[in-house]
This record gives sequence, C-alpha cells and structure tokens, in this order.
Amino acid sequence: MYRLALPGLGLILAFCGTVVWADNAALKETLVIQEAMQSAIQEAEPSIACILISRSEDYVKLGETPQADGSGKLGRFHLQRAQDSIDSPDPTDRERLKKLDMEQAGYVPEVFGSGVVIDDSGLVLTSEHVVRDATKIFVRLPGQKGCYADIHAADPRSDLAVLRLIGPPPKLKAIKLGDGGKAKKGQFVISLANPFAAGFRDGSPSASWGIISNIRRRPAGPVVEQERVKPLYMHGVLLQTDARLNLGCSGGALLDLKGELIGLTTALAAITGGETAGGFALPIDGGIRRILEVLKKGEEVEYGFLGVQLGQAGGGPLPRGLQIQGVAPLSPASGKGLEPRDVILSVNGLPINDSDDLFVAVGTQLAGSEARLELLRGGVPRTVTVTLAKFNVPGKFIASRRPPFVRGLRVDYLSIYLQNLLPTSYPRGVSHGVIVREVQPDSAASAALLKANDIVTHVKGEPVNTPAEFYKKLQSATGPVDLTLGGSHQLKLN
Repeated sequence: MYRLALPGLGLILAFCGTVVWADNAALKETLVIQEAMQSAIQEAEPSIACILISRSEDYVKLGETPQADGSGKLGRFHLQRAQDSIDSPDPTDRERLKKLDMEQAGYVPEVFGSGVVIDDSGLVLTSEHVVRDATKIFVRLPGQKGCYADIHAADPRSDLAVLRLIGPPPKLKAIKLGDGGKAKKGQFVISLANPFAAGFRDGSPSASWGIISNIRRRPAGPVVEQERVKPLYMHGVLLQTDARLNLGCSGGALLDLKGELIGLTTALAAITGGETAGGFALPIDGGIRRILEVLKKGEEVEYGFLGVQLGQAGGGPLPRGLQIQGVAPLSPASGKGLEPRDVILSVNGLPINDSDDLFVAVGTQLAGSEARLELLRGGVPRTVTVTLAKFNVPGKFIASRRPPFVRGLRVDYLSIYLQNLLPTSYPRGVSHGVIVREVQPDSAASAALLKANDIVTHVKGEPVNTPAEFYKKLQSATGPVDLTLGGSHQLKLN
C-alpha cells in the first residue's frame, strides 16, 4: 500500500541521542490530512454494505427459488416454511436448513462482495459480477443491520447492479456522489469495502488509502468476453489506485477526501483471477451516472449505437480524430450521410482519438439521445447531430421494470436485430421500423400470429422508428389497428 511522503510525515532526526520532529509545521499539515481522512470515512461509512451471496441450488429444491421472469426477485428465505415442508424427523435435516438462513449470525457466506447505498429508500449499488447467478442475497450494513435483497437491475456491460433491500432498516443514508471524471493522477483516495467478507457479521467496512496511480486504464490479463462486445472497463475507463483491494472489495467505495463517491472499486483478482496489490475503480463520471439513473429505475440500459466501422486513429497520417472506414446500412450514421474517410473529431465535445473514446462516448449517451459529431471531410470541418439507435449487448440483463405489453406486444429498436445480420441479409424494402421482441400468450398479438423478430414499419399507415413512437401510436388507438410488417405486409391487430 502507498505511504505518504510529505515533508515531516514520520521524518525524525536523531541528534545527540534525542529524537525530535524535524518540522512542527509539517506535522500539523500531516494531522490535517489525517483528520480529513477520518472525517471522510465517518461521513461515508454508514452507506457501505457487505453483500453475502448464495448460488446454492438448495433454495430451488425448497421452492425458495428466484422468479423466472427476469425481474430479479429472489425474495427472503423462510426458514420455518422450509422446515415445515420437509418430511423428515431427522434433526440433522433441520440443522442443514438453518445453514441456508443468511440472516443467522453464524451464517458464513460462500460468495461475498461490497456495495454502496445510493438511495435512502433501500437501493444498493454493487458490481454485477458479484451478484451474477445468485439464488439469495443478504445485505449487512454497519451496526449489524441487514436484510435480504432482490436484484432491482443488473447490466453486464457496465458491470453494475442495483439491489433493492427487502424491508430495509430505518434511517438509511445514501452516499454523496462526487465526480470521478475529474479525478487526477496523484490524488489522495480512500477505499471503504469488505475485504475477505470481514464485515459479514457486524457490517463494519475496512478502510484503505493511497493515491490514484493512473486514469483511463484497463486491467491486464484475459477476461471472459461475450461474443464481440467488450465490457466498458476494457475500453480504458478505469481509475487505477494503489490502495489495496482484496477479494470482497468489488462494489466498494473509492472516496475523495470529502467523503464523496468518485469510483466503484473492483478488485483486480475478481477480473483477472489473480491476487495483486492495488486495483481499479469504475469512475462515477457523467456517462456512468446516466447508466446509474437507468438502473435505479429498474430498467434495461440501452447503449447508444452509431453504426460506423472504424479505420485509422490519429498519430499516423491523421493529426487527431478517428477515421470512418465504413457505414452500416439503415444505421443512424447512414441516415445522416456519414461517409467512409470522414474523420470524427469529437462527440458532444469529448475529443475522439481512438476507438475506445468513440465506444464510450457514443455508448454512454444511451439510445434515443442526440450525439453532436464534429467531423472533417476532405479537410473541411462540419457538424452533424445524430439520434442514436440501440447497441446490441449479448448476455443476460435484469430489469424489474420493463415496458408493459401493449395489445400483447413488446418491441425494440430495429438496430439490435440488424447488428446480427450481414448487410447482404438485410430485409428488402425495409428502411425503418421496430422489431417485435416478445409476444404475450393468449393476446391480440398472438391471435394475429405475430412473432418475435417480425419488423413493424407502420402503425395506422404512419411510420415508426423507435419503440417509444410505436407504443405511443398503439396506446392512443381505439378498436382494430392496421400494422405494416416488413414494409409491405398488412395485418389487423384487434
């Protein structure tokens, strides 16, 4: 762990056998820093959680199973109900059931992590990989307060998850959010987390301190990637710190000296499978805040999609910017006339120097938002404003709040369907529309024989380009509604 090297900090002189402080002024400065750290810890500590995870199949066998609707509802464990359900006089069977009760003081977690209270109503932020495939979750807070929790929303690409406490204790205190986007190399930071589940009994987090070693880093070593889509942390967005982050620190708080959350810690061991001093934190910057607001609502994160293939970055023939190599048909980029050899200089004022810059800038703007692109075309500057579509992220997300079925239909952006196709396989005659994502059984949509991946281009003869447009037109309609599928096929939806 890093140790401060300030003038006067621990600096003593031995002269004539007498030990004296070299500089009383330096000692006072050191004590000021110490007091600032203690104050920051005191401010943030009530908001730090120890998260106990079980992936045991025993809950499933007892009917205490997570709901299969993708809502993240895990529920409490009802010990008495479980004991009443078994037909066995053997006391060892009942003792075995007690070991499944995470509320018991003697329960030892099989998997553990850390979390941060982000809303007084009972929302706790943690890392998605900590709670992935959980069958039960118990959250312990300082002062031995704790309760079971559901997964309110989880997003594998950002590696973020928000838990909702079931029967949260009173007087919860949300942590204050800082701006991790302004973090600088050499800045003093404090880590508050639960290494090795040290706080699983009393909920008291452990403190560590150091500096920000670097910014915009990616972890070394292999990671498990889902198809071609990298997690955000592999696009060089992480803060690197020399504060020691052991197993269990994933989902903990990286604080500035004001006690504000500037990053969510991720132990390097949790990502690369090795034990190393120091670690990383996902900065709580503007882009992550937008993602966090979606997760707090319990919704799916819809990353922005532009639709360009990337060529050469600055540093070669280009002094700066990133050159477009190709433009995907039917994408937002093609709709605004972007062309190969155009050079993207910035997105919403953020400079673009490599592909990581572009992926993060566009993705964290989210689908449906506007992106202002500064371009060079043939050396001539120009500005284009594009409404982003949705990026297709493989993998399992959890959303407790999903769009309601409208006449038995849930739809999504057409872009997530087209990204899985070669341009030569694009549906003919389709230039816009939405894709059917789900059809509710025994509904008007199923009666009309609509099915997943059908493309709806028009509602009542009017074009639709986004799910929001589709839902608005359908909800305002009365009686049977004419839909156009695939640009030509007419269908009546009762």
